[in-house]
Amino acid sequence: MSDLSAPILRFGIVADPQYADIAPNAALNRYYAGSLAKLAEAVSVFNATELDFVMTLGDVIDRDWASFGDILPVYETLRHKRLFLLGNHDFAVAPQHLGEVSARLGMPGRYYDFAIGNWRFAVLDGSDVSVFSTPSGDPRNALATERLGALQDEGAINAHTWNGSLSDAQFAWLSGVLEKAKADGEAVLVFGHYPVFPPNAHNMWDSQRIIDLLTGFACFKGYFCGHNHDGNVGEVDGRPFVTFKGMVDTRHENTFAIVEIFEDRIAIEGFGREDSRILPIRA
Repeated sequence: MSDLSAPILRFGIVADPQYADIAPNAALNRYYAGSLAKLAEAVSVFNATELDFVMTLGDVIDRDWASFGDILPVYETLRHKRLFLLGNHDFAVAPQHLGEVSARLGMPGRYYDFAIGNWRFAVLDGSDVSVFSTPSGDPRNALATERLGALQDEGAINAHTWNGSLSDAQFAWLSGVLEKAKADGEAVLVFGHYPVFPPNAHNMWDSQRIIDLLTGFACFKGYFCGHNHDGNVGEVDGRPFVTFKGMVDTRHENTFAIVEIFEDRIAIEGFGREDSRILPIRA
């Protein structure tokens, strides 16, 4: 019999440090340089407990290739496995570095998956088809312009240049991950930078097709993301969609989380501005 009081696994969450050695933007309430100290505080909390990994949900930097050299040493003080995914600001670098961002973060690719026990984690690249993440001449640029233009014509609330979408190849890959997890009896949690639900100006351009794909599989148990620094939460067909608050926001208040997965629930312990939540797992 399973012990419902004991977590199956535990991991840390950081969203949107958006570090850069620049002056604050008080109008946006963003304090870019302050993220070094905030991240160090989060690392101290993470290092004081047992975790399977720490995931950063994109926007490690705000801009400039050199910014990685300042913030990544803070991550290196983690005693846990550190994992990353790509946010829009991570591509705010000189064009010659666009193809090097995932490698700079030590990622196995722009999108990937991994498993711990019977839980599989799919890590998305929501900037795959966007107007900023690929060099001039890449065919995805034309596709991104077409997708964004169609949304702008519709007056869609998320028709912004700072959002993105999945390529058809990545969408097919995600479908394959879900199919294999279903066959292998695994539960799936998806990590992305961009929200897909609830409807919001920060959501991916192709949110609906992603929601339809994910909720079509009983093995899909939830979606965690960043990008919308205010945070958000919603539910589709009993599955939670959680947007974590941005670390870069506010002069002094921090925000990060520790997540525990149990047989019947996901518990989020929020620190600073982050909310604590109990999310039932749909059987």
